[in-house]
Amino acid sequence: MTTKAELGHDVAMVLVSVIFVAFALRLHLFVDAFAAEDAELVNAIAGKLQREQCDLFTGKWIANPAGPAYTNASCEFIDAPRDCTTNGRPDTEYLYWRWKPYGCELPLFNANKFLNSMRNKSWVFIGDSILRNQLASLLCLLSKVEEVVRDETYKSSIWHFPSHNFTLAAIWAPFLLKASDKVDNITVHLDVLESRWTSRYDDYDYIVISGGHWFLKTTIFYENGTAIGCNYCPGMNLPELRSDFSYRKALQLAFRFILSSDHKPIVLFRTWTPDHFKFGRWYSGGVCNRTKPYKEGEFSEHDADRLMRQVEIEEFEKAVVVGTRNRTRIRLLDIYHLSLLRPDGHPGPYRRFHPDLSKRTQNDCLHWCLPGPVEAWNDIVMEMVLNEGDFRYFS
Repeated sequence: MTTKAELGHDVAMVLVSVIFVAFALRLHLFVDAFAAEDAELVNAIAGKLQREQCDLFTGKWIANPAGPAYTNASCEFIDAPRDCTTNGRPDTEYLYWRWKPYGCELPLFNANKFLNSMRNKSWVFIGDSILRNQLASLLCLLSKVEEVVRDETYKSSIWHFPSHNFTLAAIWAPFLLKASDKVDNITVHLDVLESRWTSRYDDYDYIVISGGHWFLKTTIFYENGTAIGCNYCPGMNLPELRSDFSYRKALQLAFRFILSSDHKPIVLFRTWTPDHFKFGRWYSGGVCNRTKPYKEGEFSEHDADRLMRQVEIEEFEKAVVVGTRNRTRIRLLDIYHLSLLRPDGHPGPYRRFHPDLSKRTQNDCLHWCLPGPVEAWNDIVMEMVLNEGDFRYFS
């Protein structure tokens, strides 16, 4: 016969067993949850390490059957000389490529994600018509999400996205330096920055800035108000100063201003864009009629492009050294190589509406068709700014 004490002991043992089973089950669930969280953490760290090891600017162009994110019909921001489809370009294969870095995946531009991340922010693009080429691409991508309010004047333009309180602006400064507005025989002051951008530098959270092919034009250089030399100016009785000399001067002065400013926006320095003229130049019959990207080994750089890139990389690397000391956030948007591989992406003769190809027609082998390769520049921009601190070429 079971005594009360024995019965109490048995009940106690059952209770202990129940408690132990419950504790074990809870511990198992906790371990599973911890393992899930741990897996997420491991995946996040792995993704970050991959990004840190990935050079976004070294890769190849691969087929993109989906095609561009917008068309000439869906975007109002494409300037007529870049609207290759409307102007009658017959081939379309140039529209069906995307940039693939060797070490990682580069997501295509996500307009919703970008605008949500840039709420209450402002951007400015400072430079020449190639930079405006990129800005137009960005506007085309973003205007799919929200209608843009435009405020434009001749030398600067502003676009506002009201529901995100996001602003894009452009400032015309092809030399970054104070310069005349002539097309040729331009006067450039090597010791004075263009005030159109320096006076508004503090207004922006993100700045995309670059030099460009204006440095190759016929130019007279001034310092302290006195002409000291020129580029391509026979008969002017001035010392010949090469374009790389003026480009270096401009970058040194611009970087010095950026580094010394108390305002610390994120600055993306966009590199030199190569052209693809063959058999001549702008005004001497140069053409670009290729319909596919280059593969490695199929191309050679122009000497001027190689030289100007060398200058800007040298000056950028010097600026980064200083930037690491004073928390200047300056980064390299290196589109040189990926653009070099796209001779098919230019308007060529289709810078004009349905050109008569039976006659000699001026080609544009410098600017880019929209849509076209420039979208990859903005894919990279988005990846850089939304993964701040994760990539190479940051200071």
